[in-house]
Amino acid sequence: MEPCGAMEAVNVTPVFPMTSWPNKRVTVFGLGRSGRAAVDLLLDLGAVVTIVEEHTSQEVESTSAEYRLRGVRVFGGDDVADGLRDLDLLVVSPGVSKDHRLLQEIVQRGIPVIGEIELAGWFLRAPIIAVTGTNGKSTTVRLIGSILQHCGKRAFVGGNLGIPLCEAVRKQTDPSPGPDYEYIVAEVSSFQLETIHLFKPWVAALLNVTPDHLDRHPTPEDYRAAKQRIFENQTIQDWALINVDDPVVRTLAMSARAGICEFSLTKKVNQGVYLEAGEMRARMHGKDFFIASRDALPMRGDHNVANAMAAMCVGLLCGCSAEDMVRALQATPTFEHALEVVREWKGITFVNDSKGTNVDATLKALQSFHEPVVLILGGKDKGGDFSQLADSIKRQVKGVVVIGEATQKILQALDQIKPVTLATSLTDAVSQAVTFASSGDVVLFSPACASFDMFRNYHHRGLEFKRVVGELQ
Repeated sequence: MEPCGAMEAVNVTPVFPMTSWPNKRVTVFGLGRSGRAAVDLLLDLGAVVTIVEEHTSQEVESTSAEYRLRGVRVFGGDDVADGLRDLDLLVVSPGVSKDHRLLQEIVQRGIPVIGEIELAGWFLRAPIIAVTGTNGKSTTVRLIGSILQHCGKRAFVGGNLGIPLCEAVRKQTDPSPGPDYEYIVAEVSSFQLETIHLFKPWVAALLNVTPDHLDRHPTPEDYRAAKQRIFENQTIQDWALINVDDPVVRTLAMSARAGICEFSLTKKVNQGVYLEAGEMRARMHGKDFFIASRDALPMRGDHNVANAMAAMCVGLLCGCSAEDMVRALQATPTFEHALEVVREWKGITFVNDSKGTNVDATLKALQSFHEPVVLILGGKDKGGDFSQLADSIKRQVKGVVVIGEATQKILQALDQIKPVTLATSLTDAVSQAVTFASSGDVVLFSPACASFDMFRNYHHRGLEFKRVVGELQ
């Protein structure tokens, strides 16, 4: 594969940080959590803020009313375009596509467009550790946070994970600010990377790249180029942290100007953490040393071992000892909705992997089990190739239960592989899975799809699965 070319920029002209905010007219496009964090920061800076939000809900209406009381103009529905008439800067939420008609009109008018992580980056002074990749971002960010906090470091943990980066910026109006963060640890998505300009991580981690979000990115190359942008503004004083087992990652990292730190499940690395004969070892600054045995980590699946090794690379770069890192990882609880064991009922183990929102994530989940599996999958299709699941399903899956909008596409890919049944709801899916399963089996809910056809998000979907399983009698 050739290195990706430069991604088509959202802006046609360079964007520079504003040095004076009072009376600057800034519009925030999108009232999700990152949009609200951007609004709060902009109001603190003294900017004249406008919000535009295309979608309506009770939560949006309530939040809009609160912001109107704070002097913010809010435009929604058919009036969205009116909120984009007079502005000096547009802060766009990651949920707004770069191809959106109204966004393209803003760009043509020469108005700078940035995202929430770019806005936050203009003010953050602590080193930024940014993590991206198709799968494992949230887990790796949490593991990095656990390691740094266990080692006595003051670390902010957030980004696409949940707490927007703007919330890490110390507010001018905060009467009792706490100590500054020593490190900013952030999950960043391809959507967020589309709108960066100066965003520069000290450590930029690229975990893996497999096809995803092809309902939003027009081509796989566009998706890969978005991920590659995490290295764009780094210098030789920074670090590019890469998974050398992933050929796409290796190719994308060719553009990096930073120092290279690596992790691998299969080979020794020049600098970083690797697995050899069941031992995790590190090679840093010319020294090779033992960290821990593979079995010392309470993690299911090689993909989670790789995530832990990426986190340990960051810990070592930040001066943490191997002993402290291992203790931190051993004390880190299982993450909700990621291979989360929900319940054992009549000898059947139910596992919630609602965060498995693409085919590669579900494939890794299947590879984490030696027991026979009954698989529940389906939802809103993101352009995935479900036939990639066929070999794993042949080997270890007793039956497949399918829900959601992607049903017909999944049937076409898997119907000749193993018994596939259709369910009308998640409750129905669990009920049908139980008929396939026997004592000693695993019922794995790993949808390989987005959740938005039936649920608010993957978190809501996972909670519903846990509720249904908890009610089995």
